[in-house]
Amino acid sequence: MAPAPVTVPARPIGDVDVAAAHARPTGVAELDRVLGGGLVPGAVVLLAGEPGVGKSTLLLEMAHRAATADAPALIVSGEESAAQVRLRAGRMGALSPHLYLAAETDLAAVLGHVDAVRPGLLVVDSVQTFAHPDVDGAPGGVTQVREVAAALIRLAKERALPIVLVGHVTKDGSVAGPRILEHLVDVVLSFEGERQSGLRLVRAVKNRYGATDEVGCFQLTEGGIEGLPDPSGLFLSGNAGSTPGTAVTVSLEGRRALVCEVQALLVASQQAVPRRAVSGVDAARVAMLLAVLERRAGWQVSGLEVYTSTVGGVRLADPAADLALLLALAGARRDLALPARTVAVGEVGLAGEVRPVPRLSQRLAEAARLGFTRAIVPAGGESPVTPQGLLAIPVTQVVEALRHLSPTGGDG
Repeated sequence: MAPAPVTVPARPIGDVDVAAAHARPTGVAELDRVLGGGLVPGAVVLLAGEPGVGKSTLLLEMAHRAATADAPALIVSGEESAAQVRLRAGRMGALSPHLYLAAETDLAAVLGHVDAVRPGLLVVDSVQTFAHPDVDGAPGGVTQVREVAAALIRLAKERALPIVLVGHVTKDGSVAGPRILEHLVDVVLSFEGERQSGLRLVRAVKNRYGATDEVGCFQLTEGGIEGLPDPSGLFLSGNAGSTPGTAVTVSLEGRRALVCEVQALLVASQQAVPRRAVSGVDAARVAMLLAVLERRAGWQVSGLEVYTSTVGGVRLADPAADLALLLALAGARRDLALPARTVAVGEVGLAGEVRPVPRLSQRLAEAARLGFTRAIVPAGGESPVTPQGLLAIPVTQVVEALRHLSPTGGDG
């Protein structure tokens, strides 16, 4: 193969200008947290989520705040008409004179709008609805999605234009379309939330410009979407774990510590196979904790129907919630409660041991900030920094933690 002309000569790495790679805030603080400070010029971001979760609403809010006289924002919708987007913008108060709307499904038309508006931000909603004029196949097909995304990425890099693509997801929650789509873009964000709850979480699955261990919290309301810089209070009931069958833990969502409440209910079953129903927690984890409770602590739970749930619609995947969930199950079994303003943090093993968890000091600081005065924590691992006013109670086995349950939930 003969050498081809180079576009830009190679330079020593120290001479490369990094000013163009600095992130610029979008104006949505929780989104900037996940992105790593904002959008980098020329970056291509893929935002994926289930239908109706609020992807278009979030990006409309972002485009509204990012639109300025010097750098207008352009939203090109392939799923809704401009009038439909305009109605939503009116409800949200996002009628910026520098925010432009267009309804298209032809990629060539999108490029024409970009030439006419010269935006500082382009939102394409969604990438599965657009068609490349030079490629055969229906919109949403593997070839079409790949070529449309590749053309938009070239546009972003050539013009230093940040582009946000909206993507659909499959039944299992993965991004729909060819897997190469996730490899082509710079950032992949997952937008999660239950339809019955207004809580929405944005996670970074891939981020070439920042960390992937951050999470942004939002509240979806009738008037639009709002960032939640302090969402812990959403996941607590008025009893805050002092009622039989409830317990409070501190989970890590990315780098953020969230105080959450878990609830359990155990009742006699009239069926040959007792029912197990979970909401917000992993069913396999609950089954394991029930086995540990029965085998290691001697609490009979087989033959009972078990119902477990979280407060506020949060999903708990952090193993540090094991101890609180086990205490909630045990409390529901014998109508016992923890002392008021107590949290429980720790991973539970099959041998009944309570294992250390990462960043325990941060978890305890968050619990103390919300007024909790006791914490049942693992005895091993690094010694945590205990905030003033919070008593840390170390335990090595679940049987030790179970002793803190009492019939009244008092200090005993």
